[in-house]
Amino acid sequence: MTQTMALFPGQSRGFARSQAPVGWWLVAMCALVFGMIVLGGVTRLTDSGLSIVDWRPLMGILPPLNEAAWIEVFERYRAFPEYQKINAGMSLGEFKSIFWFEYAHRLLGRVVGVAFLLPFLFFALTKRISGAMIPRMVVLFVLGGLQGLLGWFMVQSGLVDRPDVSQYRLTAHLGLAVLIYGYMLWIALSYLTPTSGMTKNAAAAAGLRILVPWIFFVILSGGFVAGTDAGLTYNTFPLMDGRWVPLGLFDQVPTLINFFENTITIQFTHRVLGIATVTAVILFWLAHRWIAVDERLGWWINTLALVAIAQVLIGIATLIFVVPIPLAAAHQAGGMVLFTTAILTLHATRRAGR
Repeated sequence: MTQTMALFPGQSRGFARSQAPVGWWLVAMCALVFGMIVLGGVTRLTDSGLSIVDWRPLMGILPPLNEAAWIEVFERYRAFPEYQKINAGMSLGEFKSIFWFEYAHRLLGRVVGVAFLLPFLFFALTKRISGAMIPRMVVLFVLGGLQGLLGWFMVQSGLVDRPDVSQYRLTAHLGLAVLIYGYMLWIALSYLTPTSGMTKNAAAAAGLRILVPWIFFVILSGGFVAGTDAGLTYNTFPLMDGRWVPLGLFDQVPTLINFFENTITIQFTHRVLGIATVTAVILFWLAHRWIAVDERLGWWINTLALVAIAQVLIGIATLIFVVPIPLAAAHQAGGMVLFTTAILTLHATRRAGR
C-alpha cells in the first residue's frame, strides 16, 4: 500500500490524488499569509505603515514610476502629521526607504487575494472541492477582503493628530490574520491527512485545545506591545526597573485600561504570558512522556516543546537588545511557528497510529 493510500484510508487512489493538490495549494496560501504577518511586523518596526496615505485597491498596484510621481506621493505624505511631527526634513530618498515596506505589504496582500481566488474557482469547477467545503472557502475569501479593509481602517487611525496607528486596530488586524491562517491550515490538513473525525488521544487533545487558543491570546498580547512600543522600555530581564513587579503597573483609571494603554502593564503582561506559555508547554511535554502516544504524535509534542523554548529565548534577547528589527521579526515569526506547531500537534491527535 502506498503512503498516499495510507493517508486516505477507504478512498480510491484517484480520489486521493485529486484531493492532494487542494491541500498543497492551501499550504502555499498559508505560507503567503505567514509572510504577510511577518512583513506587517517589519513594516511596523520600521515605522513604514503610514507612508502611503491613500488606499487604492486596484489603481495602487503600480508604484511611482518616475521622479514626478515620486514627488507627488511624497508631497501627499508631507501633508500628514507623521511627517510634520516626527519626520520633518525627511529627504525623498529616506521616504522611499519606508515607502517600499508598506508598498510590499500591500502588494503581497493583493497577491494573496489573486492566489486564492483563481485556484479556488478552478478547483470548484473541476469538482476537486466538495460542495460541503465550498462555503468554508468562501468564508476564507470574505475574511481576506475584510482583512484588507481592516488594514486601511488601521492606517487611517494614524493619519490624524496622533501620528501613530491605534494599538487596538493594529492588534485586531494581526488577530484576524492569525485566525485566517489557523483556519486555512486546519482545512489544508483535512485534505492532506483526512481523519475519521475521532480523537485518538483524548488526553493530549484536551491539553492542546487549551494551548492553541492560549498561544493565539499571547500573540494578541504581542500586538499591544508592538502597537504601543512597550518593548522599547525596561530592557532588562527578568527584573523591570530592578523589581519583579514594577511600579506604575495600574496607575491608569479604570484599571482595565492599563492592559491596553499602560506600556508598563503591557510589557509586564506579555512577559508573564510568555513565561506561562513555555511553562505550560514543558509541563504538557513532561506529562506525555509517561502517557502512551504513537511515534508521530510524540515527535510533534517534542517539537512543540523545542519551539516554545526557542521562542521565549528569542523574546528575551529581543527585549535585552532593545528590539533590533531582525530579532523582533524573528520573535513575531516564532510566535506564528509556535501557533502552527500547536495546530499540527492537535491534528496529529486525530490521526494517531504507527
